[in-house]
This record gives sequence, C-alpha cells and structure tokens, in this order.
Amino acid sequence: MKQLITFILKEFRHIFRDVRTLVILFGMPVVQVTLFGYAITNEVKDADIVVLDKSHDYLSTRLTNKITSSGYFYLKDKAATVKEVDKLFREDAVKLAIIIPEHFAERVQEKDAHIQLLADASDPNQANILVNYTNGIINKFMFEEAGVGLPYAINTEVEMTYNPTLEGVFLFVPGVITIILMLVSALLTSIAITREKELGTMEILLVSPLKPIQIILGKVIPYMLLSFMNAMFILLMGVFIFHMPINGSIPLLLGESLLFIITALSLGILISTKAASQQVAMMVSLFALMLPTILLSGFIFPISSMPWPLQWLSMIMPPKYFIIILKGIMLQGVGLAVLWKETLVLTGMTLVFLAAGIKNFKIRLA
Repeated sequence: MKQLITFILKEFRHIFRDVRTLVILFGMPVVQVTLFGYAITNEVKDADIVVLDKSHDYLSTRLTNKITSSGYFYLKDKAATVKEVDKLFREDAVKLAIIIPEHFAERVQEKDAHIQLLADASDPNQANILVNYTNGIINKFMFEEAGVGLPYAINTEVEMTYNPTLEGVFLFVPGVITIILMLVSALLTSIAITREKELGTMEILLVSPLKPIQIILGKVIPYMLLSFMNAMFILLMGVFIFHMPINGSIPLLLGESLLFIITALSLGILISTKAASQQVAMMVSLFALMLPTILLSGFIFPISSMPWPLQWLSMIMPPKYFIIILKGIMLQGVGLAVLWKETLVLTGMTLVFLAAGIKNFKIRLA
C-alpha cells in the first residue's frame, strides 16, 4: 500500500508540472461551460424584424409596439412596400416580416383580419421559433387588448414543469458536464498510460514491485480525484452563474458523477491498451468519444426523433444514461428509486470496460 501511495503522489506531481494537462483539466471546463451557457442557445432574443403596416391605425400601432416590446424581436425597419421587405430579406437584414393589412381595426371588429408573416427559412428551426413566438404574441394581444377571441370557447392553460421559464441553459449544463467528464477522464487517462509505453518506462514499472493493477490504479486515481473536482466546479458554475437548480439529493448527484467518472476512466484504460502512441490515443478519445457524446446522447438532439439504427446505437453510449441521471436529479428531483436502471447500466459498463482494459493490459505488457 505504501508503494501505491508513493506512486500516486508521483503522478500528482507529474500532472501539476505539465501545463498542458492543467489547461485541459481546468481550462476546458470554464471555456465550454461559458460557451454553452452564453453563446450557444436555442432561445430567441432581439431577432431583427421588419413591419409593413398598411393600416397605420391605433390598433396596428399597438400591435407593433406589443411585438417589439416583448424582448424577442428588434424592429430593424418599417417598410412601405412588399418590394422593400423582399430587399431586406435578400440583404439578410431581417429574419421575419410582419405585414398588417389596410383597415386593420375595422377588420378586427368584423372578425375578418389577416396578418401575414414572412420568415427566412434558410434556418428552419429559427424560422419556426420566430413564427411561433409571433403567433403567440398576436393571439394574446387579440384576446386581451382587442377583445377578439377564438370562434370557439376552448381555453388552454399551459404549465412547463421542471423548467417554467424554458431556460436553454438547463439543457446545456448537464450535457456540458457529461462531455467534459467523458473527454477529460478518458483522454487524459489514455494518454497517461500510453505515454509510459511510448517512452519505454512502462517496462521499468512492470519489473518494479508494483503489480499491473497497482500501476493502473496509480495512473487512474489522480485523474479520478481531479475529474471529481472538475464536476463539482462545473456544478457550482451552473448553480451560481446560470442559476441551475438542484432539486434532488446532492450526495446522490455527486455519487452518480463519481460513477460516471470511473466509467470514463475505465474506457480510457481500454483505449490506452489498444493505442500504440499518444497521438493515436488522443485521436481515438477525441473523435470516437466527442461526436457520439454530442450527437447520440440526447444532449442536443432528442433520441426519439432519430432513426431506429441510431437509437439502438445510442443504447451503448454511457453519456446517454448519465444525462438522464443528471436531469432526473437536478431538474425533476427524483432519486435512485427512479434512476436505478441507468445507474445499473453505468455500473455494468464500468465493470466491462475495466475487465477488458486490465485483461488486455496484462496480455500486452505483463
């Protein structure tokens, strides 16, 4: 045990001497959380629009003010003709045009008013969001201020559970935690072990009193502890900077994070036993893990909307289950009684990766 502790302390000293490792460990989380939290969002704010008001009466003016004061839109220009609207679209100056017909107030009273919305569908998702937002504002305005409701007496009450304000960052923070823990843990572990093989020092370690399992533990434990610190740091950023709630058990959240870290570390061990050089280990860790983590984990794109082959492929992706766990604990406030299946899957994957990595490590190097 004393030899193992000495080996672990040596690894810690080596990590803190390597500036590149420290940048990956502590710089990457800050950059990614900041980017995903502030720059990358599916929310609409201050979208440039143009209004073509052919009526210019009191009601059309109030409607225009209602739309532009919502915070979702910025009135880029007021057009006088349809040609001017078309010109603004061609210049990519606006994303949405609102055309209000003549005699708008009179037509509203006669319940024969039609408003035309023109959207730039070069980005279909953004166009749909802009149109839906505008329709919602117009319908609410017509019902509350103009006194004109729907021709049928059906009122809907909508309540958004777990995320009432529809904050996009509540989607991205769990995904960012997953990406960082997967990449950092697997990448640094695979490189650390591969470096020893590439430099020829692994043979020296193997003829030392340390057993192969102790060598692996000595390499893995420092990164496990540092990755766990990373997880807590990202959680603190999410809570205090982006006001991400933690409605469930914090000890359970930390325990599940530690389990996923061990899963990623065991995957890094398996990669290191297959890779012949640090470059290969890095390429495999980045490209074989990063893209599937982003695309097939449900982080950005819903898995239920994917073709069946990709849905089946996502079932072997550890990040998928960890994101479900994070959302369940942080947003829904559920516990292990609900999340036991995902926890069991991650535990099974960890055991499989560890067994394969240790076995292959002995065959190649022992």
